[in-house]
Amino acid sequence: MVSSLVVPVIDVQNDNFKELWPAMVVAIKTSSFVALDTELSGLGNRKSLLAESIEDRFKAICHAARSRSILSLGIACYKKLDNKPADTYLVQVYNLTLLCSEEYIIEPQSVQFLVQHGFDFNKQYAHGIPYCKGNNKGESDNHGVHIRALFTELLRARKPLVLHNGLIDIAFLYQSFYAHLPERLATFTADLSEMFPAGIYDTKYVTEFELRLTASYLEYAYKKCKLDNSRSVTSGGIGPHVDVEFCQYAGHMSRYVDYRVCPAVASAEGQTDICQRFSAFGWCPNGTQCPLSHDTDLIILQDEKCKQDKRKKRKRQRDKKRAGEEAADGTSMSDSAPKNKIPHMEVDPGKTPEGHQETTAEPCVESGLLMHSEGNIEQNEGENMKTDGEGNGVCEYNTDSATNDDTKPKANTNDSVESRAGEGMIEKCSDRSAESEKKADAGTHRAGFDAFMTGYIFAYSCTVVKKDGVGVAVEEKEHQEEEEHQEEEQTWLPTSLNKVYLSGKAAPLNVVKSTFSKSSKAHVQKMAMVWGQRM
Repeated sequence: MVSSLVVPVIDVQNDNFKELWPAMVVAIKTSSFVALDTELSGLGNRKSLLAESIEDRFKAICHAARSRSILSLGIACYKKLDNKPADTYLVQVYNLTLLCSEEYIIEPQSVQFLVQHGFDFNKQYAHGIPYCKGNNKGESDNHGVHIRALFTELLRARKPLVLHNGLIDIAFLYQSFYAHLPERLATFTADLSEMFPAGIYDTKYVTEFELRLTASYLEYAYKKCKLDNSRSVTSGGIGPHVDVEFCQYAGHMSRYVDYRVCPAVASAEGQTDICQRFSAFGWCPNGTQCPLSHDTDLIILQDEKCKQDKRKKRKRQRDKKRAGEEAADGTSMSDSAPKNKIPHMEVDPGKTPEGHQETTAEPCVESGLLMHSEGNIEQNEGENMKTDGEGNGVCEYNTDSATNDDTKPKANTNDSVESRAGEGMIEKCSDRSAESEKKADAGTHRAGFDAFMTGYIFAYSCTVVKKDGVGVAVEEKEHQEEEEHQEEEQTWLPTSLNKVYLSGKAAPLNVVKSTFSKSSKAHVQKMAMVWGQRM
């Protein structure tokens, strides 16, 4: 029987930040890639964040980043182990509680969401790590033990940065720990391309355009990747799969560790009425009052069943044609989809009817179908609440609340995620004491766990693409193999490199330095400090 995955998350506050600093810096420097997630005090006008013009959208994000703050930061360091089977990672996860030292806006909607998912504002104001936003204000960012210096260490490490629906995240990180945000989007992307030379990867883009999952909000994507990984393992390890291991925390260090439980996906029986909006976006305006199911396990299994039914129908149609029979009813590939849904891979980004957003009970919910529809905009109005940040430990809590996804697309909740036996993954969590087992918690919201889920999706996607060639041309793969010992970044996802997901858009934001744009003055000064006059 496959056991549930238990993820140790180290809780970092002002009183233990200095003690944990060396371990965090080493974890970042020795990692293969770093995944980040944030929880925010708000995002402002949701409609402005989804403006048709990307430049206008960026201005709205800048306004939010300058007037709001980061409440917590999740860091997941994934280190690929050479002395282990292929695609085995040692993972260290940190959840940093932060407190902006300047005035900032905090929105009631954000507070409500975070409180519902276990965020402790008393702890934040009593033990949060203080920081100042914008440009340097006295203390040097490359000296001392403070959060801005930690961000500088991340830049110096030159590791791939992994986010989920990360445009808002990266803008807040820039404004909070780096420098004042530039006015133009082209300047911002030029700065980012130099700040993270190993590349930025967005797992929402990866799940939609590489893995082609039915839905791409954080909880769904993580649990679907985890389920598929488990099947590869239980089938004899023939297919591509990922293994994750964790450090053992003993002695006084154990006081800082929270254990997040994510049960394996198992067959769900009984409830079959799924909330269509939550199934598609990981967010529902009715929240805990919604009479329909928000169970991500059930949603995933229903989606798979729907696809199987379609395959069987297509096979019957092919058999009829081979036998020379005519299909009297003139059925088509999409007949088995709900009447108000469009098959995921056939959607026309600009022509999806708004009607597809209605909340109805549909057994086969093809959420991804609404990817670029108006509904996506509605989705993001909730998900974008980075407060909700996409990452809400989906598997972490046992609630019926709907958490948003990605915009920060994040808030996905796994309402009825229960510990149950079934197909799951065989990640090996290092031996834990009975005391650790008791500390395992499946009920609170953590940016750290969301960062872990983001990193897991990325690690699994890299394995699938490498083994199966998803989204990668043969010539490109051969070229990668020739240079894999010369440039480590070539081993990741070349077709997703520096492509950040844009809600409601068919194309991503490319993080590149245009020949017509210049880096910001603040960035040039910061990079000179980071690299000691070396660029």
